[in-house]
Amino acid sequence: MRDMYNPPHPGLVLREWIPETMSITDAAKALKISRVTLSKILNANINISADMAIRLSQWLGTSADLWLEMHVKYELWQAKQKNTIRIERLVA
Repeated sequence: MRDMYNPPHPGLVLREWIPETMSITDAAKALKISRVTLSKILNANINISADMAIRLSQWLGTSADLWLEMHVKYELWQAKQKNTIRIERLVA
């Protein structure tokens, strides 16, 4: 059975945290990453690494766990949607 809930990529959530008055370039500078990297995150094209989760937690005053858990939930849901392989349960 598939979950009904489709969690967002953390990059889409991050978009909501960045002030409208702040450019992507300025946000990337604040995080000490390239503009290209931040753009890829915001467009859900790359994963949130542990390093990025720490950067986001320091910048936004959140926990690193928040960003990593959000990403794991996103990836797990995506994998469940694609998984068509059926594995027999181990019987010991």
